[in-house]
Amino acid sequence: MQTQFNPLALKDPDTAVAESVLRKCVHCGFCNATCPTYLLLGDELDSPRGRIYLIKDMLEQERPASAAVVLHLDRCLSCLGCMTTCPSGVHYQHLIDHAREHVERTYRRPWSDRLLRTLIAKVLPFPRRLRLALKLAALIPPGLRRLGLLPVPLRAMLALAGVPPVGPRLEHRAAVAPASMMPRGRVALILGCAQGVLTPETHAATQRLLTRAGWEVVPVSGCCGALTHHLGRRAEAHGFAARLIENLRGLEARGELAAIVVNASGCGTQLKDFGFMLRNDPRLAADAARFSALSCDITEVLARSPLPLGPVPPLPVVAYHSACSMQHGQKLDALPRQLLRQAGFELREIAEGHLCCGSAGSYNILQSGIATQLRDRKLAHIGRTGASVVATGNVGCIMQLRSGTTVPIVHTVELLDWACGGPRPAGLAAG
Repeated sequence: MQTQFNPLALKDPDTAVAESVLRKCVHCGFCNATCPTYLLLGDELDSPRGRIYLIKDMLEQERPASAAVVLHLDRCLSCLGCMTTCPSGVHYQHLIDHAREHVERTYRRPWSDRLLRTLIAKVLPFPRRLRLALKLAALIPPGLRRLGLLPVPLRAMLALAGVPPVGPRLEHRAAVAPASMMPRGRVALILGCAQGVLTPETHAATQRLLTRAGWEVVPVSGCCGALTHHLGRRAEAHGFAARLIENLRGLEARGELAAIVVNASGCGTQLKDFGFMLRNDPRLAADAARFSALSCDITEVLARSPLPLGPVPPLPVVAYHSACSMQHGQKLDALPRQLLRQAGFELREIAEGHLCCGSAGSYNILQSGIATQLRDRKLAHIGRTGASVVATGNVGCIMQLRSGTTVPIVHTVELLDWACGGPRPAGLAAG
């Protein structure tokens, strides 16, 4: 794609990156074939190629975002399926992230939208605030929710809030491998923000499984900033990243880290991009790049050694849902399936497995209509597999799918933990 940016504008490093991304696009349209919003809406402007044209025009002309541009950019899930499909290596992730920052700098949203986005940014990344919000949500009578008197985004938030946590919270202390095992090394387990509140059983299963496999596990508090990053709130996102890096620096000062383990694939995609995000920060750039290189999805760490499998009852048939941030963001589509099969589970493939379930961070709140269509489409495909449980690697997908079905939706690590001697995941029928 030809560009005609003002040379002065290209002195801004983020604009220069955006221009280099735009130049790689050859207008082929392969991305449209795998874009969920184009599939549902059929509008070229709701496809990656269409959004790229909108972004190019906006940035090249150095003009503020318009309401029409914001409409189509807001509908983007950031599922990154277009990056998997693109034959030209267009890094759409960095382009849409920069465009969202430009929108937040130059466009004044309606007050209700500003309020909702501020509420998300000031509640979801903070565990104590989130717990309080969930308690308050439980006080709203179900009848009031059904009457349709509440705003659509609020109803979407309440629907997600109505999915209760099913496991214990993780103790914030290190766990050491059994004395009988040869220690493999010391790993940091990122506790993040919302996951510890919404699906605490994931952290507990992760710690059990890693210690049985011979790792010393040290939990590390701190949000990666993904939620605010995808809202275009750059300063807040970088603030979260800086605090997490400081926590990791402190942990590293007490001993070498073999890996930084993330068990929410959305957060993992964000951590692996810290090196790029903070490349121009003289205080953080070097450590951000180093910690990005150390960051691993839990399945990547488990693949370094044989699973400590133990005797278990007959295992259920599993439908594996590959989260977008796992398959498109981190390119880890086959590994989780490999580990589940190694543990003895029979897997069933989900049709249209490359398409998003509609979670996408806070998308299922901000764009609940599209998100619900994608969720129901995904659940219909899951129902056709005949599987009795769904496994996935991202907390957002777990909450999104649980909100529309009674089929158990669990984290992949919970099933692996069970196969290695841990407890049966909550919600699974006894065999």
